[in-house]
Amino acid sequence: MRRLYEFSIVVIIIAVLAYSGLRILSRAQGDAEEARMQVEVMGIRAQLLEVAVHRETFGGSFPQSDNPMDWIADRPAEYRGAFDFPPQENGCWYFDKGARELIYIFRDGHLARFRLSRQAGLAGGRGIPAGIGLLRVGKETGP
Repeated sequence: MRRLYEFSIVVIIIAVLAYSGLRILSRAQGDAEEARMQVEVMGIRAQLLEVAVHRETFGGSFPQSDNPMDWIADRPAEYRGAFDFPPQENGCWYFDKGARELIYIFRDGHLARFRLSRQAGLAGGRGIPAGIGLLRVGKETGP
């Protein structure tokens, strides 16, 4: 009987440690996905900056679209397009036509929303050529 009791205690301890380890791993995966998304956002912002600098240098006009993906040449591989409704997959980018927002759907279902701004940096904020920027407007729970 004593061995059964000791075995039960060991199993409980192992289960608690395994559960804790899985929670830590899950949190680390979420943090890694957030970091990957932020790197993609930095790439998009850099390309928008390139468009603005090109316009400032050579003239011309900006695209009329509010979809930042229409402004840039190198889109993220996970970009699915412009939709009225979110795609039925996670871990991807899409442009919400109604809200006029670029949205990343994380694998766990929560969202990161971005909006193309034509006035960014003009009110004494960070200097962005011609006021073009990509602003994060929210982080929320999924659809």
